[in-house]
Amino acid sequence: MVVTSIRLLPSSLTSLVQPRSPYSWRWRSPSSISFPLSPIHSISSNGVGDVELPVDQSQVIFIGTGTSEGIPRVSCLTNPSTKCPVCLKAAKPGDKNRRLNTSILIRHPNSTGTHNILIDAGKFFYHSALRWFPEFGIRTLDAVIITHSHADAIGGLDDLRDWTNNVQPSIPIYVAKRDFEVMKKTHYYLVDTSVITPGAAVSALQFKSISEEPFFVHGLKFTPLPVWHGQGYRSLGFRFGNICYISDVSEIPEETYPLLKGCELLIMDALRPDRSSATHFGLPRALEEVRKIQPKRTLFTGMMHLMDHEEVNGYLTKLLESEGLDAQLSYDGLCIPVRL
Repeated sequence: MVVTSIRLLPSSLTSLVQPRSPYSWRWRSPSSISFPLSPIHSISSNGVGDVELPVDQSQVIFIGTGTSEGIPRVSCLTNPSTKCPVCLKAAKPGDKNRRLNTSILIRHPNSTGTHNILIDAGKFFYHSALRWFPEFGIRTLDAVIITHSHADAIGGLDDLRDWTNNVQPSIPIYVAKRDFEVMKKTHYYLVDTSVITPGAAVSALQFKSISEEPFFVHGLKFTPLPVWHGQGYRSLGFRFGNICYISDVSEIPEETYPLLKGCELLIMDALRPDRSSATHFGLPRALEEVRKIQPKRTLFTGMMHLMDHEEVNGYLTKLLESEGLDAQLSYDGLCIPVRL
């Protein structure tokens, strides 16, 4: 697709000046999605650590919202001559610029209980789980769905051993055939456990092949959203209910747009504030896609250290005022109640 008009961001944003003021959320009245939501501590546990949700209430939890290398960058914090304002902020615990590998967890209740479905387990997955699983009362993992086979999506598969050794017997991994072929090399000992040294403990995973056709996980329908993540490299987004999740994208094929119709919440890649890269949307291109797809609201994810949370959200709120474009940056630990 050729984009004929790009709306450039103001120089005050691309130069990353200090934010003028914190941004307060001002969503339009939601139909089935409300925001924000603080971590829920008042819902009773099912007895093994998981929090049980009401049967009509699901959640989307942002386990990570950053690039492969994470924010803050070590190279920025150790640079003696140039200070990176975003990384300096991100070094402070609780700052919303502190971002680990992009991932979400869907908490979906049905007649058999609340199911925890993770999309991607990147190389920082352990650190994300350590921070957010106790916070939200998450103990079990009922499935992991893989978008693509880069390290920031599959690098944490080895860490799933804590679950399969101590919490549950195994975890199903839903993965496209092309990405499973990569896993045969990068995680060969998880695919073929016969090579493991006797007595060694590794993740017990059940690999389930998916294509670009819809599939179900614990009764929840997932529709793959095929996109390009660099020239010739296929990645998958996923639609579940009226939520569309596209974490790694440089181009959306024309055949994918019909699958995005009626999207209420779009969660989409936006790497940097000024331009796109060969493998990721930048914010200007991401906003053009939002205008084309026309979701009710949008949350961007996968941000690098040039994306100051308050500064960019300050710019985006002006778009809400000027053209009704309801978009903001997500952040690690954000929890959104939804109905699926």
